[in-house]
Formats: sequence, C-alpha cells, structure tokens
Amino acid sequence: MKKPGHIHLVALSLFGAIGLFSMMPVAENKGGAYRPESFAEWHKTVFLLDPVPQELIFPTTYYCGGCHGPDYLMHAMVDEMGNDVNLFDDFSTTMMANSAKDPFWQAKVSHEMLVNPGHSLDLQTKCTSCHAPQGHYTAILRGAQHYTMADLLADSVGIQGVSCGACHSISPENLGKEFSGQIRYDTNRVAYGPYESPFAGPMTDFVGFQPVYSPHINDAGLCASCHTLITKSVDLNGNYTGSDFVEQATYHEWLNSAYNTDGGATPQTCQGCHLPRIDDSVVISSGYAFLEGRSPFGQHELVGGNTAMLKLMKANKAELSIGAADEHFDETIAKTLRMLQEKTLDVRLELENITDDTIYFSVLLRNKAGHKFPSGYPSRRAFVEFTVTGAEGPPLFHSGAVQPNYEVAGQGPGVMPHFDMINREDQVQIYELVLGDVNGDFTTVLERSHQALKDNRLPPAGFTTGHTAYDTTRVVGAALTDPDFNTENGQQGSGTDRIRFHIPRNLYSGLVDASVRIYYQSLPPKWMAPLLAENTPAINAFREMYQEADLTPVLIGSDSLGGLVLEPVSVQEPGAGLLEIYPTVVRKGQTVHFGQSAGLRIAGIRIFDISGRRILEKTGNISEIVLPPYSAGVYILEVMTDKGRIVQKIIGNL
Repeated sequence: MKKPGHIHLVALSLFGAIGLFSMMPVAENKGGAYRPESFAEWHKTVFLLDPVPQELIFPTTYYCGGCHGPDYLMHAMVDEMGNDVNLFDDFSTTMMANSAKDPFWQAKVSHEMLVNPGHSLDLQTKCTSCHAPQGHYTAILRGAQHYTMADLLADSVGIQGVSCGACHSISPENLGKEFSGQIRYDTNRVAYGPYESPFAGPMTDFVGFQPVYSPHINDAGLCASCHTLITKSVDLNGNYTGSDFVEQATYHEWLNSAYNTDGGATPQTCQGCHLPRIDDSVVISSGYAFLEGRSPFGQHELVGGNTAMLKLMKANKAELSIGAADEHFDETIAKTLRMLQEKTLDVRLELENITDDTIYFSVLLRNKAGHKFPSGYPSRRAFVEFTVTGAEGPPLFHSGAVQPNYEVAGQGPGVMPHFDMINREDQVQIYELVLGDVNGDFTTVLERSHQALKDNRLPPAGFTTGHTAYDTTRVVGAALTDPDFNTENGQQGSGTDRIRFHIPRNLYSGLVDASVRIYYQSLPPKWMAPLLAENTPAINAFREMYQEADLTPVLIGSDSLGGLVLEPVSVQEPGAGLLEIYPTVVRKGQTVHFGQSAGLRIAGIRIFDISGRRILEKTGNISEIVLPPYSAGVYILEVMTDKGRIVQKIIGNL
C-alpha cells in the first residue's frame, strides 16, 4: 500500500504520462526490447511498487527496472533516433548481472572447497564478496562472520549478482584503495549517480532511496574493490605460506597505463569503455513527461570478452533461473564480440626478407585496451595462429593450429614459453598468466597459486616497470627480456609485441600466401581439465553445460599477405671434390652413394619433391641411401655437412 504522501506525485506523474500516451502511437519493438502487454501493466511496474523494505540495505533491479527499464510510451530510455537504450534490458544479460548464477563460478568455488575443505567457509565468503556483493554485505553488515553458497542460493537479493545497488551504493570514501572484495558501502539509503540536481521525489518516495550526485560514480576506483584480487597462498597440504599472490589486477593494470593520467588531463576510466557514452539527451526515468533529458548518457552494456559464457548461459537459462529474453542475450553477445574485434588489438603482418632457405616475417600486435590483454580471471588467454601456404598441398608452415577439442597444437603439460622468434610449428605464441604452486608446478587451484610461472599478457599503452603499481602487474618470463615486448624505439610503454617468424623454405619456389590470426579463449581445455576431472554437484552441472557449449576460439584480429613470389633456389652442384653423389638418375629402390672427401662429415640429408614438400629426412654421417619408390619426376636432395649445405637434383625414372 502507498503512503498518503505519495498521492500528489502519482497524480502528477499520471497526468503527464497519460497526456503523453494520448498523443503518441505505441512504438514498435525496437531492438527486440521487452514491452509490457498493456498500458496498465506498464503503469503497474512504474508506479505501484512499495519502497524497498527497511530490512534490505540495497535496492535491486526489481525496484529499479520500473523507471529505468523499457518505457511503454517510448518517451524515456530512448536515444534521439528512438532506439531503446534502457538500462534494465542492457544490463540483464551481462556477466555482472548474472555473476551469482554463473555456473562456471559456482563450479570453481566448489572445486576450491574440495581441494581445501578446511578453508571452505573463508573461501565461500571471499568469493561471494564480489559475485554476490549485495547478499554478502547485507549478511556481514548485520554481523554474520560468513556468507556461503548455501546462503546465496537461498537469498533473493544475493542471487541477483552485481545488481544496481552493488555499484550505486559504493561510498566515495577511500575509493580505489581497498581491494579483494573489500567494498566500502554507504548504508544511508542513498543511490549515487552522475547527474547534478537529480529529480529525487519519485525515487525517494517510491523506492525509499535518495538519489545523490557524486562524480565518483565515474571514477575507475569504483571498480577497484573487485577487479584487483590478492589472495593468501597455501601449500599442497593447505597450510598458509605467508605469501600473497596477485590473481587479478585489472584496476592496477589501468593505473599503470596511459589511460590513467595521474591527476593531469581527464583520464579514460573503466566506465568510459564498459558503459559507453552517447551524447544524445536521454530521459532516464519512465512516467514523467515533464522530465528533461540527460547527457551524456552511459549505456549499461558492461561487456567484456566472455562470449563463451554468455552463450552457455543463454542456452541454459531455465536451469540457471535467468529470465532475460534471448534477444537481449544476442545483443549482449554481439556487443561483446564487437568489443573484442574492434577495441582490443591492432594486428599487422610484414614481410622482412626472403633468402634461399628462409622467409622472414614479423607480426606486430598493439593493445588498445586500458589494461592488459587478456585481463581478469587467469584462465583467459589469446594465441597467435600463423600460416604460410603454397599454391597447392598442405601448408608450408602452420603454428598455432586449433585442434578438434579446441586446444592449440603444441600444448603440453608444461608451460609454453614466450617467443621473440618462432621457427617451428610446435612453437606457438600464447599470451597468458600461468599460475604456479609452491613447487613451481602449473596449477589451476587459485588458493595454491604461489608464483607466476609466466605473464606475457600484452600491457596497455603507457605501462612501465618503474610504475608504483608494477608490483601487482609484473611481466614474468621471457617477455621481460624480449626487446620488442612493450618497447618501441628503446622506450617502454608501447603496449606492443613484435613476433618474428622465420619460416624454413625447404627449396620451395612459386607463389605463397601468409596469414596471421589472433584468437581469444576464456575457457581453454588445458585450464578446464583439472576442474572437470572432479565431481561435485556444481561441477557436474557445469560439465553438462560445458560439453554442449560452443567453445570455438573467438577470432579477434587478423592480417595477411598474398602473392609473395619465391624465385627458384639455385641448385649448388657438388664441387671442389667435397662430395660426389651418384647416380643422379635413379630407379625406385636404387641406392644413391655419397663419396666423401677427407675431412668432410655429413650431418644429415633431406629430400623434397619439386613443390617443396619434404618427403624424406635422415640424420647422421650417411654414406648411402636406398631411395623409396618415388614417382617419376625431379627431386631435390639436400645434404647438410660440416662444410655447408650441398644441393643436388635427382631424376626419378620408373
């Protein structure tokens, strides 16, 4: 029931709304946004909610969606072209909105509890502080010591994930100085926003929260509490080592970048990319025809790079109790893909040189994000696929090939190192953070993370090893000594990496094409395997979803060079008595002899067909070889010696 004090506001609102409704046709469903079936239904969602009960500390989307969701009259929450930009629908299918329902997160929490059951309560409490902050902090502020997964699943507030109040109730006090789920909330029933002189009456009376202007709502520090996570390390027996480990440091990566201007020009903050602004004047509340628009308007898209989980959650909405419409999921997935493909990396492929035995390429990658790429949760990785192909036949070179199980060729149980130069197909450039336990072995158990075995994720522009935030954003491994990593013209902070590819030519001549593709994976098989090998209800539920999911790596950038001409390699006839090869016209099964001069040692031989395809290779000090039954034609015999390389044509004669 409404309080008597609400009557004048309702009357005023209805007068404006009905007047507007009478003058406007009902707009079409633009962009697939949800529309109430009738004016009465819409009016009920806008006006007939009771205020947030006093026992609830945070407003949730249930209370915010009535005014900031889709407007039945298409007066509010539309841009100047009439496109629906309402906050509720945009937000409803984001990873943040569904952070508490995320089945991978639930499975990973259960995995950590399984490994270290003695830490179960603390683990759950830490994990829920960011994935279910409203439920978590409601319990903690009321005096609870822990907030568990069982608490969460029974909590209608917590299960809404990072809902409206989780951000709009954050206090400006100590902003950007508290991390790892330590969030300072203003519990005076306020909702901070970016616009001066807010029209406060409806929100105060109908929702029970006072809208307050504060510039800190656009400060990157608002994201710091959850987007830098430092954990306590334990050994393999679950004993604390006394060391800390930086599991995630997206906020600190931003600090160590050109996007943070350290008090100079206006910084480009997290909100600038993840809540993209439009300059259109947008009325931000339904039901009030007299309201003027606000500009700029921050769209609550809040997308990152995790298309895989968005697709998985869309496919399992019923099991996860997600009520958002498919079209809104599709829109969020499309925006996420656009973020990856347009705002992540620039890729440039260059030909550097061609010699008789090698083709030299370089690939320049430039990070366009305001943090490392990839950033955030440590399972995420990007890898480089590089291919050189001839006119026909298999590729002359292929590094970074994707296998049918979505793993990258060349992956083994160890750590794939960072490469400055690649010249073998089993070498692949993977940009990733690799966690190591106290013994220096690869681990995916977050609590066992004691050291980084590798961190060659691409730094943002402006990143330096001398910055005060470098202790939480370190480069680890061979990338630290790579002269082309984050360095141009001898200066740090380029946000780039140049990889050189030295491709064995194998005597190939003719036209070749080269291409480079950069792929992104949020749930790569190697990282997922230890989790999926265990059995808990949460893991088993996620495994079924994972096995049916589209896990194809996402192509985020590419470049190519076509029609490169490789002139025939001049064949070096044996000379100066170094080596005599006979006969040179052979039938199948015939023996070819190598007559060596004194002091010459053969290290091995290779035979190529005329297309450059290697068809035989042997190592050692060989004096003769029996040729396999080749077809008739011309073959190239290459002999590696301690005096250099000797090449001879061999004519196959059936």
